[in-house]
Amino acid sequence: MSLLKFLTVVMLAITVAACSGVEIRPDDTEAFKAGNYRYYKWRSEPLNNKTGSNDPLYRIDPVLRKAVNRELAAKGYVLNSQKAEFSVDYVYATGLRMGETTSEASNISAYPGVIPNRNMDQASVDNAIALGGVKETSNIGLQFNDVERREQVWRVIVTKIIEKVNNTDTEAMKSTVRSAVKHGLRPLPAADG
Repeated sequence: MSLLKFLTVVMLAITVAACSGVEIRPDDTEAFKAGNYRYYKWRSEPLNNKTGSNDPLYRIDPVLRKAVNRELAAKGYVLNSQKAEFSVDYVYATGLRMGETTSEASNISAYPGVIPNRNMDQASVDNAIALGGVKETSNIGLQFNDVERREQVWRVIVTKIIEKVNNTDTEAMKSTVRSAVKHGLRPLPAADG
C-alpha cells in the first residue's frame, strides 16, 4: 500500500472516530490497576421484564451486559462469580443538554432593506437554530467495585446525543450501545496473566 493511500485511510478513520458523537468521561485507572484484577461478576442480576413494559432499559440491559462481557473478555478478564475480584454495575439514564443558540439564529436584521452581505442567508439561520436548544442524551455509567473492600475502583460515563428521540429501531440501539461500551472501556487496562 502506498504511503498516500495509507495516510488517506488513517485520516478517514480519525475523522469517523471524531464524528461518532460519543463523549467519554473515564476516571483515572490507577486504583483499578493496583488491584491486579482478573475475575469479575455482575453486581446485579439481569432485568426480567415480567410486566411487558416498553421502558428502553429492558431492551438495553441484555445488549449492554453482552457488550461489556465481550470487551472485558477481549482485555483478558474472566466472568466468574465464584472467583470475582471486582463487580460491574451500571446506571442508564436519559438526560438533557442545553445547546448554544448563536446570534445567527435570528433572521431579523438591524439593517433595513436588502443589502448584499449584510443579511444572513436562511440556511445559516436554520443551522444555528438546529444546533441550539435542548438536546436529549443517553447516558451509561459503568462502575467497577472491589468485591472484598466494597468500594469503587473505576468508573466511566458515556454520553451520546440522541438524534432520533422516538426511534425504536432495535438494531440501531444495539449498534449504539456496543460502540459506546467499546469507547467507554478503551482506557481500562488489560488483565495481567
